[in-house]
Amino acid sequence: MEITVQWIRTSWTKHSRGGDAAARRNSAPTGFLVSPVLPSFAQVIQMSERDGFEPHESERDLRRVGLSLRDEGDRLRVLARVEPLFGLPPRPRRPPAVRLGPGHWVRWQLNYRFSSAAGIRGWSYWLDTFNVAYGPVDSNVFLSEPTVLVDERGPVR
Repeated sequence: MEITVQWIRTSWTKHSRGGDAAARRNSAPTGFLVSPVLPSFAQVIQMSERDGFEPHESERDLRRVGLSLRDEGDRLRVLARVEPLFGLPPRPRRPPAVRLGPGHWVRWQLNYRFSSAAGIRGWSYWLDTFNVAYGPVDSNVFLSEPTVLVDERGPVR
């Protein structure tokens, strides 16, 4: 069965935590049209504060995407991995894996906060959004409401 994966990473610094810059960041899409990619690859879209949150698209091998995917025959088991483990906010209790039937899809969101090793630079942040569909889908599938939404975003003050 077909598996379609779209990974969106949005990154910013404290400069986009308020005002117009935060409004631009918050209006960044959480889903895009699906681009044709090879089987076992994911569509990757990166948006960053430094270039005004303009989307930049590439591909990545599914084994290098922060997801655990297991085809169980009639269902797809999906679990987002927390990577890197030292990124805040703390996640004391994570939700269980999602099992998708054919034609269904999940949007899974995780956010992170980091500081430089020496604490010299300010905080940086990123939001990972994983859109995963099981079975044949239209190119606009991730522009609609997901069958399942897992929101693991926490406070990043």
